[in-house]
Amino acid sequence: MKKILLGIYVFFLANALQAQFVTGIVYEDGNQNGKKERREKGIAGVAVSNGQEVVLTDDSGKYELPISDDQVIFVIKPSAYNLPVDENNLPQFFYIHKPSGSPATYQFPGVAPTGDLPKSVDFGLLPGDEKNKFTALIFGDPQPYSEEQLGFFDRGVVSEVVGIEGVDFGISLGDIVGDDPDLFQPYAKVISKVGVPWYSVMGNHDMNFDAKSDELSDESFTANFGPATYAFNHGEVHFIVLENILYPDPRDGLGYWGGFRPDQMAFIENNLKTVPKDKLIVLFMHIPLFEEGDSFRDADREKLFELLSDFPYTVSLSAHTHYMKQTFFGKEDGYQQAKPHHHFNIGTPSGDWYSGEMVEMGVPASTMRDGSPNGYVFMDFDGTDYIARYKPAKRASDYQIEIFAPKVLKKGVRTSAAFFANFFTGTKDDVVKLRINKGEWKEMYNIEDYDPSYLVNMFRWDTSDKPVEGRRPSSPVRTDHLWRIGIPSDLPTGEHSIEVMAEDMYGNTHKAEKKFRVVE
Repeated sequence: MKKILLGIYVFFLANALQAQFVTGIVYEDGNQNGKKERREKGIAGVAVSNGQEVVLTDDSGKYELPISDDQVIFVIKPSAYNLPVDENNLPQFFYIHKPSGSPATYQFPGVAPTGDLPKSVDFGLLPGDEKNKFTALIFGDPQPYSEEQLGFFDRGVVSEVVGIEGVDFGISLGDIVGDDPDLFQPYAKVISKVGVPWYSVMGNHDMNFDAKSDELSDESFTANFGPATYAFNHGEVHFIVLENILYPDPRDGLGYWGGFRPDQMAFIENNLKTVPKDKLIVLFMHIPLFEEGDSFRDADREKLFELLSDFPYTVSLSAHTHYMKQTFFGKEDGYQQAKPHHHFNIGTPSGDWYSGEMVEMGVPASTMRDGSPNGYVFMDFDGTDYIARYKPAKRASDYQIEIFAPKVLKKGVRTSAAFFANFFTGTKDDVVKLRINKGEWKEMYNIEDYDPSYLVNMFRWDTSDKPVEGRRPSSPVRTDHLWRIGIPSDLPTGEHSIEVMAEDMYGNTHKAEKKFRVVE
């Protein structure tokens, strides 16, 4: 019996001796030199994580966490503070601990060997202003596959927001590049022009495809942007950034699947334990939570909603699909709040992968597969309330509806043609109305179909007797933000005007106009 007890003692002692911990201080960096100095005070109650466990700093700003030889330690920024940024405005809130670096067999460079763990891993925060109202700028997939396409992104999208005022920070929701991590740094230089701190989400085209396990698929991303799953606070909002690509696909070892590893799910759960229930929770991710075929692991989505069910104010945003879609998840999906969870799959700066004819500034039209223009989102926050505003690139802010109508009709002849309205950010429950020549407003019918304007443009490449410049658009996808109404046959000859009016989920009204002719 004594030998058994001795063996157990030796076993636990050996494991205790092997266990490694990281310690440090979160402090207010008054002189902003990135070094903890004696007169600079520690900050109590700040969350720090190793990507799985989450702890709060003590009264003197100290923390302690277990750490392995392949983890990233990061601070979760409190609302009253700002993060230091590098020369490209990328927030610096992490320490990478990979003593041996990334696997040397990778095609693209990962993390260089970081050496021994420092005695103290400290995080300096900058004094900030606590505010209830602020605006964030959100990009979907920039996804340049070449320096040329990075130029399209720069001239066609970033140029519109260079030096923008009234925006506190920005974020790109994955597919930062197109299968080429060597473009990470050129992209960072372009995004730095916006002039605000810029966060990053990892996408399926940002991975190291030679990784043998999902934990190692983010090596190049981490080397350039830090942890792929993390969190921060701003105003009355708690933001959680989630890498949600399982690679290789655990079902067959091929491709990828939407979902989370157990360590990521543990981080979400442990992190939410530190967040007051009256905060707005905003999730940023790449792959949307709704199903496109079998695109997301059901058990992971259900577990995520279970963890979020303690919070009455939640919203999530994704990209990936290159079309826009609003989805609402309720109790039948596992989210146990009275108000459904809102998921917004936003438009992308790359649109339909930089396809279409070249337009102004030498960039392609890039209309997305649902007929929506390429662009980006402004998200306005006021306490736990928010409004998402879509800004089409290269177009006016009020371009929110595209009307499709025949150019000319014969008088008195019935037609199977119809008027269509693509309300880009609409939901299928929105009310969309149309009137002709300032007459009576009539309600249009929501349908799920291909956008006719997109089809006409795409088929130009197939029907023209001369080569069309630019790249042919991709095949369309059916969209649920499309409305239809029949055309009356009793219109007199002459020019007629169509007006479409739609009210969005926030109570804002949007309008569009178009003209057509009736002839004998």
